[in-house]
Amino acid sequence: MTTYDDRASLADLTSTVERVRRSVESVIEGKPEVVRLALTVLLAEGHLLIEDVPGVGKTMLAKTLAKSIDCSVQRIQFTPDLLPSDITGVSIYDQQRREFEFKPGAIFAQIVIGDEINRASPKTQSALLESMEERQVTIDGTTYTLPSPFMVVATQNPVEMEGTYPLPEAQRDRFMARVSVGYPSPEAELQMLDVHGGVSPLDDLTSVAHSHEIVKLIEAVREVYVAEPVKRYVVDLVSATRTHPDLRLGASPRATLHLLRAMKAAAALAGRDYVLPDDVQALAAPVLAHRLLPTAQAQLNRRSAEQVVGEILQRTPVPAAHARGEMPPGAGIRSF
Repeated sequence: MTTYDDRASLADLTSTVERVRRSVESVIEGKPEVVRLALTVLLAEGHLLIEDVPGVGKTMLAKTLAKSIDCSVQRIQFTPDLLPSDITGVSIYDQQRREFEFKPGAIFAQIVIGDEINRASPKTQSALLESMEERQVTIDGTTYTLPSPFMVVATQNPVEMEGTYPLPEAQRDRFMARVSVGYPSPEAELQMLDVHGGVSPLDDLTSVAHSHEIVKLIEAVREVYVAEPVKRYVVDLVSATRTHPDLRLGASPRATLHLLRAMKAAAALAGRDYVLPDDVQALAAPVLAHRLLPTAQAQLNRRSAEQVVGEILQRTPVPAAHARGEMPPGAGIRSF
């Protein structure tokens, strides 16, 4: 496996993402936009919520992404009897040493797969809040730092109501983006029968990237340039969700930061070291929609949060080309 030192160029590092993308798409067939969003969230240091009907590959996408990267992986099956200590860990008294010893929970991994997260009680779901936002866990007054990179990939079925607990607003706000896998095309489903009909597609899947490569790539993505007019465009979009008549809860300042980080990662994946308004428009719905709460009237009119975001995009003026400041000083020195 190729390794990179601190002087490695962004162009060298992005080849790592291409290997991961090919690896994931070898299992999740016919869904390149879903895979791309998952990689965008990974590079933006965010967390991903995969929401769709049963059987479309939500958990498979999470497992494939985790296995494609040489990271520590833990899978948590969320159930009504799951306890917060099962996630964060617990201090156990050692009789011989006469002191408490901390036993880390499943959250102490670089990729954490939370399967059917809405089946756990709100108390158990809240165990993820500190770790997802601050990348640390506090137990009995002691704070433990989580490894890097750190990403939570959670799944839930929106159509199942029995035995489930809706995610609280604070929990949903910590997910950078929400994605729906959707049904495959007939061609992709036919190919799935031929290739995966006999064995699990994960059996032959191997890691194609090291965790330290992902860390360096994340650091490089942080340096992607965002012009002031584009930042203002982001703020205008988010602010519009807070005053829209069809929404009783708009996007938070955390959503603004998440959108900024996501569009930097999207620009890097597109081969640019600067952000365009197109990046903002492509990510607005995945990053913002799951945080918004439509009013009762909007729900009666079957107005979804995604539709509201689309309307806001149409109404918000896009920065003029000459005002975008697309090419920062020195742009082009780092080629992708």
